[in-house]
Order: sequence, then structure tokens, then C-alpha cells
Amino acid sequence: MIYVNFQFDLIEDKIEFFEANNLKTLQKKIESQIDENRAILLRVHSVSHQMHVNENGQTYFTAVVHFKKK
Repeated sequence: MIYVNFQFDLIEDKIEFFEANNLKTLQKKIESQIDENRAILLRVHSVSHQMHVNENGQTYFTAVVHFKKK
């Protein structure tokens, strides 16, 4: 008889980066990832975001979200 040993390691920390041309899209991307990470028991620990304006006056939004084990 053959036995297979499975071992699962839970993710305790995860940092993800997001970008978008507007805040609404950025928010949707982050909210979607929050829902996915909730399934693996991660919660938002911190959020950092910035807005940039290029030489043509177009805005660009970025965010870094740190997820931690619940």
C-alpha cells in the first residue's frame, strides 16, 4: 500500500501591488483581491497609495496592500 503525505503551509504575510488610471478601478482591483485573500484567511494589515501625474497631465494611481494571517 502506498501512502502519500500532504503538508500544507499557510501563508502568513503577503504583499500585493496594484495600479490603475483612476481611483474607482484601483478600488475594484483591491476589493477583488481582498475577497480572494479572505478565502486563505488573510486580512488587510496596511495600505499605502500614491497618485502620480505624468507630463501630459494624466493621473496614475498605485497601491501596496499588506495582507497578514488573521
